[in-house]
Amino acid sequence: MSLEDAFADGPAFIPYLAAGDPDYESSLKYVEALERGGADIIELGLPFSEPIAEGPTIQNAVVRSLEGGMTPTRFFEFVEDLDVSVPLVCMTYYNLIYRYGDDPGPRPFVEKSAEVGIEGFVVPDLPAEEADPLREACDEFGLDLVFIVAPTTTGDRLDRIMQQVSGYVYVQARLGTTGAKTEVSDQTESTLARLTKYDVPKAVGFGISTGDHAARIVRGGADGIIVGSALVDIIADGHENGDDPEVVADRLETLARELADGTADGASQRTPHPERT
Repeated sequence: MSLEDAFADGPAFIPYLAAGDPDYESSLKYVEALERGGADIIELGLPFSEPIAEGPTIQNAVVRSLEGGMTPTRFFEFVEDLDVSVPLVCMTYYNLIYRYGDDPGPRPFVEKSAEVGIEGFVVPDLPAEEADPLREACDEFGLDLVFIVAPTTTGDRLDRIMQQVSGYVYVQARLGTTGAKTEVSDQTESTLARLTKYDVPKAVGFGISTGDHAARIVRGGADGIIVGSALVDIIADGHENGDDPEVVADRLETLARELADGTADGASQRTPHPERT
């Protein structure tokens, strides 16, 4: 299934976890629990030592994953070991992509990703103006390249991003770094309105933590929601308390189901946009 196929039946629920957090075997269970909870796409973080787009929750997840031995090579093994059928997106930083393999450049990483079943990438530190080599490699191997659009992204820069994007566009609900919030941003609808003319699914992330948040975002016109920190918090609490991984997996599945249900509820409640088909 391609990334765009995941949006064919309505708005998609896209959870994020850092691969290998807090250890390899537990992390496999946790990612698989997300699919049972209703994930349509799963973003897997390949940890990098300088995750500039992340707030403290995911930064800590990255530290746990790195301390547990996660590397690009181990990440690809992890993807092969997963028992899931939904599309997988690798979220990582360009240094890891560029330096993988014997020769510098993104092609070896993209080729290996396609081999193990990755469907696309989110690369927060790669400007659209410098993305041509990765875009070309993705086109060669049939993978998507997802870009992040912030509330302040407008004009020529927005057009450039949207020329490069495929699969879906990651709509940043608010300025700043990732992190669960008690309220979602009121900037989201205006950002989505600027993107209406672009024919690619729009998935909103940053700050979503409940089913009610998901429903509100989808009612506002989103084609999907992206949730990371609220799920990672469950792993962090379980790790700190020494909880059995099966118990933690059940908690993740429960929250995932709430978020998936909220996504579906929002779709059923919204007024169709006049330009939507």
